[in-house]
Amino acid sequence: MDYKGVIIEESLENKDVLESVDILDTEIEKVTDEHETPWLSQWTLHTVKVLENQAEMVAKIISGSLDPDHEWYADFKNDTHHYIIFRNKIFYIDRKSKEQYDEAKRYGLSLGIPESQLINYG
Repeated sequence: MDYKGVIIEESLENKDVLESVDILDTEIEKVTDEHETPWLSQWTLHTVKVLENQAEMVAKIISGSLDPDHEWYADFKNDTHHYIIFRNKIFYIDRKSKEQYDEAKRYGLSLGIPESQLINYG
């Protein structure tokens, strides 16, 4: 089963990974104080499809491509599993496991990612 998720273009130091996924939709969103990313004026949100047989490879590429100057994550999921991808760390989560989600959330918080950005796991 293929995966679907969102990649914020501005989170990527190396944008070549966008060539490894199918971009289904793109929206540009104005950044507000609520986003807690004052170094940006906008986000370019790409809704993407990742083929199941390429998911692990794409997750690794994203992990190595995230901006090293700011803490970001990307994610994609299907009905049973969820990849939550930080720079140099990937969580492959069983979507039924609250414990696995809690571990990924704790990790994101430890990096300084605002809780408001991490709350949508699940």
